[in-house]
Amino acid sequence: MSAPELTVRLAPSVSSFDRDQWNALGGDYNPFISHEFLTAMEDSGSVGPGTGWEPAPIAITDDAGRLIAAMPSYAKGHSQGEYVFDHAWADAWHRAGVRYYPKLQIAAPFTPATGPRLLLSDPALAPHLLKAAEMVCAQNGMSSAHATFIAPDQLPLFEAGGWMPRSDIQFHWFNRGYASFDDFLGALSSRKRKDLRKERSAACEGLSIRHLTGAEITESHWDAFWVFYQDTGARKWGQPYLTREAFSLLGERMEDRIVLLLAYDGAQPIAGALNFVGRDALYGRYWGCTRN
Repeated sequence: MSAPELTVRLAPSVSSFDRDQWNALGGDYNPFISHEFLTAMEDSGSVGPGTGWEPAPIAITDDAGRLIAAMPSYAKGHSQGEYVFDHAWADAWHRAGVRYYPKLQIAAPFTPATGPRLLLSDPALAPHLLKAAEMVCAQNGMSSAHATFIAPDQLPLFEAGGWMPRSDIQFHWFNRGYASFDDFLGALSSRKRKDLRKERSAACEGLSIRHLTGAEITESHWDAFWVFYQDTGARKWGQPYLTREAFSLLGERMEDRIVLLLAYDGAQPIAGALNFVGRDALYGRYWGCTRN
């Protein structure tokens, strides 16, 4: 108990919590901290036993049992799938004769997209949630707690709690009022404009592009995309993290928040990209092809 009227809880999964209560805390602008996304990772086996990502969400409930604060967190047995590299820290721990793993990772699994990491009905609950994370580490032999890709407006909450910030760099593309791709090209130099048009023309020659959402996406589409995803994962990072079932569950649970793009050569899909829809951003997350 962090206060007489509040109860802190370490749960075995996000599935343990009511979907509507969880989503009410997270809001709708970031799809990756939604109940639907996080439980799809759990129920598909992408996180859980044997993956090195053990769900360990921390929550605060009021005296009526209502969820009023939560943190998507995981007991990590490695540093894979985080897109932030702390291997030097792990090595330093090892050389000092102590264990770095397990550690507590506060994040959306496999997703380097900035978003809230403290899901709060009231900002005053942030210190309670951060202290709970520290307590979980102390009571479970975890070396440390890490919150990655924190929304900028939440960074002061972590700093006020005595957490040490670490800076990194991401590149984002912003729509500066472009109504079409030609509008975007118009903002570039003549040479860049010409090169982009030439590259796109060559890449799309003889191909058709389909934009699929909601019920338009079938299992055959996911089967094709799974092949693309595996190829990209094997070539670039050595290991795909999501299971095949994860894509089916994402399609079922987030049908209004995903856009699947497939490139066809005749009737044969040869490339694809999976995008997630936020309130004011489109997140391109997974892609691949069977023809370069």
